[in-house]
Amino acid sequence: MSGFLDAMQRVPPLLAQHLLLAFSALLLGIVISLPMAIVSARRPHVARVTLGFASLIQTIPTLALLALFYPLLLSLSTLVGGGIPALGFVPSLLALTLYALLPILRNAVTGLTGLDPAIIEAADGVGMTAWQKLRLVEAPLVAPVVMAGIRTAAVWTIGAATLSTTVGQPSLGDMIFAGLQTQNWALVLAGCFSAAALALAVDALLGLVEHGIAARRRGRVLGAVAVLAVGVALAFAPMWMQGGGKRVVIGAKSFSEQYILSRVIGHRLEAAGYQVEYREGLGSGVALNALSSGTIDVYVDYTGTIWADTMKRSDVPSRDAILAGVRDWAKKTRGVTVLGKLGFENAYAFAMRGDDAARRGVKTIADLVPIAHGLRLATDIEFLDRPEWAAVKRAYGLEFGSAHPYQPTFMYRALESGAADVIPAFSSDGRIAADRLTVLSDPKGAIPGYDAILLLSPAHAHDARFQAALRPLIGRVPVAAMRQANYLVDRDADKQSPEVAARWLEKRVGL
Repeated sequence: MSGFLDAMQRVPPLLAQHLLLAFSALLLGIVISLPMAIVSARRPHVARVTLGFASLIQTIPTLALLALFYPLLLSLSTLVGGGIPALGFVPSLLALTLYALLPILRNAVTGLTGLDPAIIEAADGVGMTAWQKLRLVEAPLVAPVVMAGIRTAAVWTIGAATLSTTVGQPSLGDMIFAGLQTQNWALVLAGCFSAAALALAVDALLGLVEHGIAARRRGRVLGAVAVLAVGVALAFAPMWMQGGGKRVVIGAKSFSEQYILSRVIGHRLEAAGYQVEYREGLGSGVALNALSSGTIDVYVDYTGTIWADTMKRSDVPSRDAILAGVRDWAKKTRGVTVLGKLGFENAYAFAMRGDDAARRGVKTIADLVPIAHGLRLATDIEFLDRPEWAAVKRAYGLEFGSAHPYQPTFMYRALESGAADVIPAFSSDGRIAADRLTVLSDPKGAIPGYDAILLLSPAHAHDARFQAALRPLIGRVPVAAMRQANYLVDRDADKQSPEVAARWLEKRVGL
């Protein structure tokens, strides 16, 4: 119970961001849907197009729609010379607005086309104009039906807004994604509970508006609207009460090590007088682009990720050469500053259960080749589409019997439970030793080095104060300490939060 209460303390600022996004998308959806509905109700051929388009949008998974807006907005920003954010609020707003269209549009069109023809003839008979007929006759009659559609759209939008975390927009989904990765079920429950409570509360208040309109009770309508307005104002209170210090945004990818390191960075910046905000659950490409665009100010990445995945390099030179290449490329092409190495490497390392590897006589990746067709590979979400996997397949000719992606934590679970035989583990993960895994060597050097590096946005390239706050981290984190910190979060018994693990790591390395 105490864990749940602790998790609920994270809700207020995320609730404000979540509500701002959902409320904006719903309003924009209403503004677009109602004029479309009026035209569609008058012209059946237009209705077929608009309703067909809105229905088509519903068939696209929310995550896919959010992801599709990134290249579209990036291309548009390039065409107009910049200024259009491709990550964060804007793509989330556009995607959720499209999801809000169908229920409002369909209900409005159904209500308008279903009116009694005698009523319309009577309005025409007394000489009403089209505008008067819409305002005085049609709108009051269809308002309850339209409100029912708005209620549905509100619930859909609030639920789907949790996925905006994946494109760098803060929401209650931050808690859900972080909790799933770290297996902090209190955090997952708090995020789900808060999102569900918000959706139910908004639906209940909009239901009062709907019933007030149907019963012609203006007081009920105004009362429900007033309560909704007060609720929105209270939800936004954490945003209004933010301190006056300079605000910085720290990015993190979707695994425990990133959550821990983001808190270590946050503690350093808070001590230097900055107001800190976190953007968690970002994909590799999203994080780097968010940094170069200024959506986030700092985050930890890995040289091999940028070298192979972003720079598209297939050669595997020394770790120092990779770092030098990444540093030069980041500055010249993205304006990003590589402040330095943290002191440890987190490389992909193929691993098996220790007893299984011993029984099969497997010690290297090359040893997998003759038996791979009968083995099951479990990977993280990105690995199967990454160039490192393509490089391993080219170098060794590996063909596994099956390959399935998981969230990193569940990838380890799949290996432990026997649902998988091989995984691309992370070399700084404490679960390798704890689970008695055998790490397979890479005799052909197909996998590049993955030194953890601290990256700064272009805005901080010459920011001496900002860099001075973070420079003590450079070279201070040995891999043994990072493994122990990671294991504090990932272990089953006596599991700690990333915040606690970050404090432990700081003490361990003398920060």
